[in-house]
Parts: sequence; C-alpha cells; structure tokens
Amino acid sequence: MTSIDWDAAADSFDDEPDHGLHDPVVRSAWAQRMETWLPATRSEVLDLGCGTGSLALLVAGQGHRVTAVDRSPRMVEQARSKLAGTGTEVLVGDAGHPPVGKQRFDVILARHMVWLLPDPAAALRHWFSLLRPGGRLLLIEGVWDGTGLSAAHLTALLGEHTERVHHEPLSGDSRLWGKEVDDERYALVARAEQPRRHREIVDVHLVLRRGPDVLLARRAGTGYADGLLHAPSGHVEDGEDVRAAMVRETAEEIGVELDPDELRVALVMQHKGPGGNPRTGWFFEADHDPARPPRNAEPEKCSELGWFPLDALPDDMVAYCRAGLDGYRAEQRFLIHWHEDTDTVAHAPLAPRRAVPLPVSAPPTGRLHHIELWVPDLAEADAEWGWLLGRLGHVPYQRWAYGRSWRRGDSYVVVEQSPDLAARTHDRLRPGLNHLALHVGDRAALDALVALAPGHGWRLLFPDRHPNAGGGGHYAAYLENTAGFEVELVAP
Repeated sequence: MTSIDWDAAADSFDDEPDHGLHDPVVRSAWAQRMETWLPATRSEVLDLGCGTGSLALLVAGQGHRVTAVDRSPRMVEQARSKLAGTGTEVLVGDAGHPPVGKQRFDVILARHMVWLLPDPAAALRHWFSLLRPGGRLLLIEGVWDGTGLSAAHLTALLGEHTERVHHEPLSGDSRLWGKEVDDERYALVARAEQPRRHREIVDVHLVLRRGPDVLLARRAGTGYADGLLHAPSGHVEDGEDVRAAMVRETAEEIGVELDPDELRVALVMQHKGPGGNPRTGWFFEADHDPARPPRNAEPEKCSELGWFPLDALPDDMVAYCRAGLDGYRAEQRFLIHWHEDTDTVAHAPLAPRRAVPLPVSAPPTGRLHHIELWVPDLAEADAEWGWLLGRLGHVPYQRWAYGRSWRRGDSYVVVEQSPDLAARTHDRLRPGLNHLALHVGDRAALDALVALAPGHGWRLLFPDRHPNAGGGGHYAAYLENTAGFEVELVAP
C-alpha cells in the first residue's frame, strides 16, 4: 500500500486536470463516459476513494443518488463542500471495507483506488457483496511509471466473481487527462453475476467410408480454417442428441439423408484449439451408398468435396479432424487433443503430437500389449514396417535412437536395432517368431497392398498359390521384407 499523505495532498489534489475537472473539455469527456458506464435510470452509486468528490459531483448531476467514501478527513471536508445541496452523503472510512452497513448499491465506483489497497482480492470480494444482483462494479485504473494494476491482472482478479467484464481503453482519449498520455489507463465494468458453470460446445463429425477412402470437404468463406480439408461436421443444437445432429448436418452439408441406424460411433474426442475453448467432438462412421452420392450442398461454405485414402491422408487438413481420423484408424475410442496456444489450426506433420489416447475400461489380462522385433537395420525397418503398418491403420507412437513403434488401439509393434543383437539376419524357420498375422479390411484393400508392397521392401511369398496359400477358404497374402520377417495379411 502507498504511503502518500492524502490529507497533505488534499489542497493541491484538484490541480490535476482529471482530478478537479475544472476544464470544461475534461469535465465533458468524463461526463460522456460516465453516461455510458452508469445505468440509464436513477441508481444508488457508491463512490470509493472519492477524493475531493469531482466524479461524485458528475454522477449526482446525472440524476443518481451517491454515497461517497474516503479515508482522508481533509479530502472528505472538500468533497462535502463541493457536493453540498446534491443529496450526497460523504463518509470518512476505509474504501476496502466502507462504513455503509447493510446498504446495497446498483453501482460501486472506484477510480485509481484498487492499486492502493493492501489486499485487492479481499476488497473486490467485499465490494461484490455490497452490489445488488445485476449491479455494476466500475473500476478506473492504470499503470503509471511502473506502478498500478494492469487490465489483465485486474480482470483476472474479477474472474472469481463474474464472467461479464467490459474493458475500455482510456489512454488514447487525451480529453480525459487534459494531455496526451502513453501509459496504460482503462476502465473495467464488471456485472454482479456469478460465474456460470463450465460449458462446452459439442460437435459431430462424419467419417463416410467408401472402401479404403473417406470423404473430406474443403472449407471456404467461413472465417475459420478456410482452404483446409475437414470431414462433414457441425455443432449440436439445443435439445438435440448427437446422433440426430449428425443426421441433420449430413443432410445440410452433403445432401445425404442418413437413417440413424446407419451411424456407428467411431471416436469421442475432447479438443482445445490454439487460443480457443475446449469442446467435445463425436466422430460417427457410416458407409457410402452409391444410390445416395454426396454433393456439395453448401457451396458458400465449401469449395469442393473429395475422396481420400484413409491410410494416406493429405496434410492440408484441420488438425482437429486429422487427429480424430488418425485416432480412428488406430482404433482409439477416446482422445484428448489439447493444442498449445502457439500451435496452428492446420495439421503440421512435423509438430509434436497433441493427441492423447485414453484407455477404455476393460480387463487387460491376456490381451496383446506389444510385439518387439529386433532388426539389423533400423532405417530399413523404419521405411518397410512404417509403410506397411501405416497402411493397416497403425500410427507412429514412439521414437528413440535405437527404435521405432507404431500403435493401434492399446497394442503396438516395436522395431529395434539393439546393440545386443546376436545375428544380422532373421530366420523365420528357426524356433521363435515365424510371422505376424494382421487383419485387412477387405479383399480390395489387400490386393492394393500386394500391388504396392514391392516398392516398399516387401515381396510376395507363395505367388503360385496366392491368394489362397493358407487354404481354399482363406484369402490372405504372405509378404517378406528385406530382413526376412514375414507377415500374413488376412481379408474377410
């Protein structure tokens, strides 16, 4: 708290243009501001740290009933003289805990007062208790030569009591001060309303599947993430359940009328964008019906629709959607995706991964946790296994000097070039691991993998019996990579 002798300062206090308001231009500027800050109807106003009463006189002149308080007897003496005949009551007392008993007010006014208090938070708490419901706390503060309270600091203190805080910069209006100023001066008008409980937007996203492909729309003209790809999506409206919202948004955006029973829950994600508020997204999966082809039903918000391979998504996507689709591919069901404020809205392939999968409540006993393969050449394994596992829906998980891993759901595959490796080749015919068998979504996807595999270090085994090398009713491909590891890809 400052050690200023306010009694000694009283006689010269009004010499400052914004204290005495003797200049008609300065007085008019403050009168105009007060009219915008105070209620339009006659109100009970408590002026704390009133000084010589110049602002209280303006407020009374605008038809309000004023009670003024100052701790300096000399200041109060001058204020009483200035306010004589206005009906204003001027009291000697501590602004932090004014002597007003159980009286309640429509407005509490404090100019250049909060920064002087030994415990601003306690004073604000008490002041809010003196306001009637819906009342206003009007604080005029600033920072001068390194002293005072910044608007950010004071707004944070008010956050305990209300969410409605109006910030009005005052430094740029030289009429208020009788001169040009270059420091921080401002007014905050806070309403006496209890902070609301936390609320989040709920949105829905459609993963429309056409075999291995998914439908994406390019945003345009919305003011948010324009030019980037995103799945058909939208907000849940009041009183609407998430499935009904997905049906409605699908019809509005791509002109497809889905039956609710066609929707399958793919993923639920809580997301916070850069500098934004948290929201919860529900991702629904549905199958493309050739009889109901999608169309761009909102050309004012979307520049194009396109089908893209789910295992090779483009990079020019909204990061939120990309994280959801990556989680979906990895069979994760619940994610937290929390951006740092310095992140971009767009997906950044080399940026830190922000998605955190949440484990589901299921007994883990007996389920596969991970498989670790020791390899003779990490770079070679990274390229070969990374390609294959990525095409099968695994996403990069861990990366360290000697190894890499890819995760799908709650299990993952590791390749490691350990310094303890005893041999430089893998022999699948010796005791130990013979091969890994992995699911593929359908036969077309399996055939596509077989066609591309040679370009990524994998050769087809048993070509004379493919795709039934495992038996007549077993549609599968057997591949071997450069290091001699075998995988079996099985399609239904």
